[in-house]
Amino acid sequence: MGSATPFRQRPRKDQAIVAFDFDGTLTIRDSFTEFLRGRAGPGAWALGLVKMAPAVATYARDRDRGRIKAASVREFLRGVDRATLEGDAERFADRIWHRFMRPDALACWNAWGDKGAHRVIVTASPETTVAPFARRLGAEALLGTPLVFDGDDRVTGAFASPNCRGEEKVRRLRAVYGEDMRLAAAYGDTSGDTEMLAMADEPGFRVFTERPSWG
Repeated sequence: MGSATPFRQRPRKDQAIVAFDFDGTLTIRDSFTEFLRGRAGPGAWALGLVKMAPAVATYARDRDRGRIKAASVREFLRGVDRATLEGDAERFADRIWHRFMRPDALACWNAWGDKGAHRVIVTASPETTVAPFARRLGAEALLGTPLVFDGDDRVTGAFASPNCRGEEKVRRLRAVYGEDMRLAAAYGDTSGDTEMLAMADEPGFRVFTERPSWG
């Protein structure tokens, strides 16, 4: 079985589409690492990192982010049932929101919403773990790296698509909105957002710098 069906609204014909990267753009740092660390606890996290040493060594040579991410999923999430994972993701979002989200990024997100834009989060993180944040933001769509679940609805440790960064972000956007789509604006913070930003009339690279004061 594949990943859970992501929530996704279709934009109106005349509606501006605005894309936001998630980790480091809307947030102050990588959400998936934070989620895995918190879920595992200090002891299991440290042990898991030791067991991942071969994968880390391989990453140092090939810099394949998708491969190292899949290795972390196999180590820390394989066998977890969907309902448990979704519940853990909801609790994680509730717990970390006020010390994790960039105030200036949220202000920009809300300003586009006030203008009636269709706002889509495009992220390399798993859709399952970002979905609670996207719902809380009121996102019209979420495109991420979907996890694969087996016949018993448990995480297999694989992804249903390539890692959603670089050209894959563009491919995913065009698959949903059409080959001739154009973004009114796009925001990102790494080289993995370069291709997506190039599609936008208003590209914003590392424009959000504020950190939350809470916590």
